[in-house]
This record gives sequence, C-alpha cells and structure tokens, in this order.
Amino acid sequence: MKKTSLFLFCLFVCSILTAQNLDYQIIENISYTESEDTYAMERCKLDVYYPQNQKDYSTVVWFHGGGLSSGNKFIPEELKNCGLAVVAVNYRLLSKATLSDCINDAAAAVAWTFREIEKYGGNRRKIFVSGHSAGGYLTNMIGLDKKWLQVYGINADSIAALLPFSGHAISHFAYRQSKGMKDTQPSIDEFAPLYYVRPDAPPLIIVSGDRNMEMLGRYEENAYFWRMMKVVGHKETYIYELGGYDHGSMASPAFHILKNYIKGRYSAVDN
Repeated sequence: MKKTSLFLFCLFVCSILTAQNLDYQIIENISYTESEDTYAMERCKLDVYYPQNQKDYSTVVWFHGGGLSSGNKFIPEELKNCGLAVVAVNYRLLSKATLSDCINDAAAAVAWTFREIEKYGGNRRKIFVSGHSAGGYLTNMIGLDKKWLQVYGINADSIAALLPFSGHAISHFAYRQSKGMKDTQPSIDEFAPLYYVRPDAPPLIIVSGDRNMEMLGRYEENAYFWRMMKVVGHKETYIYELGGYDHGSMASPAFHILKNYIKGRYSAVDN
C-alpha cells in the first residue's frame, strides 16, 4: 500500500512539473520585412511559439510547403510542447512574386530569428532551419548559398543545422515551369541547392519519403545531393528514407528525426 501511494504521489509531482515545463505562448503576425512593397508587407509575417518559463532553448524556423505558390504558416503539432520554440514563417508566393523574393524572404525570417530570439529566452546558437517540400527547398537554398543571409549580416554557417523534408536539391519545379521546362526535365543552375555544395556548410539532415512513392524522383535527387556533399568533404550530411510514406505523409514521421537530432545535440531538449 505504501509503495502504491508513493508511486501515485510521484506521478502527481511529475505531472505538476511537466505542466510547469509546458507553459507556452504564441505571438502571431510579427512583421520581419523592411520592404514597403504592399504584397511583402502582407505576406512577410511570422509567428513565435515559445516556452515562457525556459531559457537557452533551441528554436526551429519552419517554412511551410505548397510548391512556392500556395500555403500558410503554421506551428506543426509534432513540435508543440516538446521544449523547442518554433518560428513559423509566411513568405511571398509565385506568381505575385519572383523566386528570388521567396528565397530572400526566407533569409530575412531566419535573420530576424538570429536578432530577436534571445529576447524570448532562446539561444541564437541553437537555431535550426527546416521545412517541408517548398519549405525544404528554401531551407537548402539559404543554408547552402551564403549570399542570401549575408545581405542581412548573418553567416549561414551560424545555423545549427539544416533539416529539409522532401525538398528539392535541383532547381525548383515551379522555376523550371516558368522557363517552359517540363516537370520531368531536371536542371541544376544558380537556383539549385546542388549548385552550392560545400564542405563548410551547417550540418545537413535530409529526409525523404519512400523512393517509390515520392514526387518525380525526389529521393534520388536528394541522394545525389547527399553524395555530392560527401564528395566535396562535408562531414555532417545524413539522409533518411521513410519507407511507406509518400511526399505528403512523410512530414509527420520526419519530425521524429528532427527532434531526435536536436536532442542528440542538446540533451536538455525533451523529445
């Protein structure tokens, strides 16, 4: 009886401590642009979701998918109440904007996070960048091609890690379509993350769906991305294939990889 009572008491105490540790706040629609363009002022907003009673936590900057032509910011359910902060970003979309505008907005949002996250209790040395599909492409571009963040005074290598979920490594299909190319015609040019493989990039954790279920060889292009990063001498490039998951459904289990990677880097983060 005493052992049972002690066990129940411990569960009660743990539940109180857990509740205290999961005191989150969200601040919505913060502008991160200095542009006076009407569409930029409308779209360039972000939400900050953070644990109020914790300090020195890691932050995930999250870019939504949608082929660069649709979608809106959201806090992924899988990243709620787990000891991380999330910065969820809206960016300008095609065809009201150019591809350069999309990438520039992504860089501006990451730069905002570096400038501001410590005001919320986070650590600017623990900023991870991730996104699904188009968001994964933006993650790759601003992490590999350093010029986008340099405009904002940020060294891309300051990012703790890049974690693209099923993002393009070749030039984005929407960009190829704008040039009259077919979806099945790949290209690697200045708008392809593969164009910028380098040994000194942040850690790169590539996650893809099942190679037989993904979009247009998405796994294989990412496998080539992984291989070329290795060939060029990058020491921390990893690739995961999520068997049985297609392009859309792979995001949910991919968050498990993201959280475990961060937990491995910083053991104070809850999984």
